[in-house]
Amino acid sequence: MKLIIAYVRPEQLSPVKQALYSKNYYSLSVTNILGSGRQKGFTETYRGVVMEVNLLKKVRLEIGVPDGKEDEVVECIRSAARTGNEGDGMIFVLELGRAVRVRTGEEGL
Repeated sequence: MKLIIAYVRPEQLSPVKQALYSKNYYSLSVTNILGSGRQKGFTETYRGVVMEVNLLKKVRLEIGVPDGKEDEVVECIRSAARTGNEGDGMIFVLELGRAVRVRTGEEGL
């Protein structure tokens, strides 16, 4: 089993969900976060004061998938989240040791 963690732009969440749903991946967790990466933020002027914004809004998705399916899910996320601009996000694939369904006690995905 694998755990896929993806950081994407908030405005790309809907296309990513649609891409995942089209491939029958419905189980995911979504969290609003702030972060910085290569983008390094930006500066803006508000009421005459220059402000540096270096923590940008992102969305974190977590998806557990069976072995062998991770490449399909990664490509789904990558193609749907890509705008071609810096700051599109990152995808991490981690080994998942064990998953247990709370209601039934069933193990695995």
